Amino acid sequence: MNIKINKGLDIPLGGKPERRVVDLRHSATRYAVRPVDVVGFTPRLLVAEGDSVAAGTPLVADKRDPRLFLPAPVGGKVAAIVRGEKRKLLEVVVERSGALSAENGGTRRLDADSPCWWMLRERPFGTIACPDHKPKGIFISLLDTNPLAPDVLFALRDRMHDFEAGLAALAALAPVHVCQPAGADLKVNCAGVSVHTVEGPHPAGNIGTQIAAISPINKGECVWTALAQDVATMGHWLATGLYEPERTVSVGGPAARSPHYYRVLCGSSLSLVSQAQLINPAYPQPAEGGSGHTRIVSGSALGGSATQADGHLGMYDQQLTFLPEGDQYEFMGWLMPGLDKFSFSQTFLSGFLRHAEKLGVPSPAYRFNTNTHGSVRPFLFTGNFERVFPFDIYPMQLIKACMVGDMELQEQLGIYEVEPEDFALCEFIDPSKTDIQTVIREALEALRKEAIA
Repeated sequence: MNIKINKGLDIPLGGKPERRVVDLRHSATRYAVRPVDVVGFTPRLLVAEGDSVAAGTPLVADKRDPRLFLPAPVGGKVAAIVRGEKRKLLEVVVERSGALSAENGGTRRLDADSPCWWMLRERPFGTIACPDHKPKGIFISLLDTNPLAPDVLFALRDRMHDFEAGLAALAALAPVHVCQPAGADLKVNCAGVSVHTVEGPHPAGNIGTQIAAISPINKGECVWTALAQDVATMGHWLATGLYEPERTVSVGGPAARSPHYYRVLCGSSLSLVSQAQLINPAYPQPAEGGSGHTRIVSGSALGGSATQADGHLGMYDQQLTFLPEGDQYEFMGWLMPGLDKFSFSQTFLSGFLRHAEKLGVPSPAYRFNTNTHGSVRPFLFTGNFERVFPFDIYPMQLIKACMVGDMELQEQLGIYEVEPEDFALCEFIDPSKTDIQTVIREALEALRKEAIA
């Protein structure tokens, strides 16, 4: 199946990573498992500080379903248990030690007892896949169109054998759909696996966009998804018994010193990457002679979460973005022509130049930062959302239904097909500065809790 997406928007964020990989798999010493990154997961701690653990050892389990757990990414000792307000469990930090083996002998199956099961996520709601559910399909994307996202095929270039082994295991659970970018020629010799070609602007690479084009989710149905790199981890574990949750992450952005790729393990400390990439060595203090503030985002600039220089890679993230904070005063602000400001709605002159690019006019060097260029204001009807939202859904009406908590209307408008990331572009171009992704997440959480009540 060939899928062509016409609606969307590619954001020309500077700092594209070079296709050069630095291997840090054996360099980082601290790793973290973050239950807060897992939707609907109510953690029950299984270890204490000072405990020795092997890679793949369960660290926390879900109180509602003890079969679901988050494993240690490496062998070592539990160095810290980090809690937040009201003792909410934020992180379990493991300090690596080479003494403990990750090997798991005997017969291995991809089921809830596998240390890789948490990598399978279920739609609707985005939770860890429920072992009792029968999905109508499992979807894997080899295309990521987020700004500065990694080239997935490049990240998998040395792991294709493991990737195919993982696909074969998933195909035993449900029909598998693999979406590849146009021009790729993936050949999978495995029954139950269908390969589709996808092209178009962002969000063509979002798994939700691909599911909507292939097999939309109706009420009462579910599908499972997984990152392609995690599928390779599943295949590697099945073949060798070694749990090595490897990720090749892209590191880039306007505030990155030398954008390129890093090979790490899930939950790796970001200290070494930050030291190499931060332009201001005094971070988080301002640089001399200016603001110099930088925001480090684990994930996409459109939907990732801010982290510290000594923080950890998010559980499901495969990129890091370094952005200027944009906290410096701008003379006359929006009254200036704004040739260096990317504009979708043509508020600035750059909005007209964006259309001229199709005629061969070179694009200006856009200056991106985290500034929202305005405060939150009443929700406006502009008609722009429909230009970047490729689903067969009315985005404005669905967002409004989520804001007022009308669950029946949300179901009628197709909320089971979407996740917050599918509205990231709507949030980016929204003149009201509404946190649309949070609105969608809160609505989905309310529906999920209603379903399990």
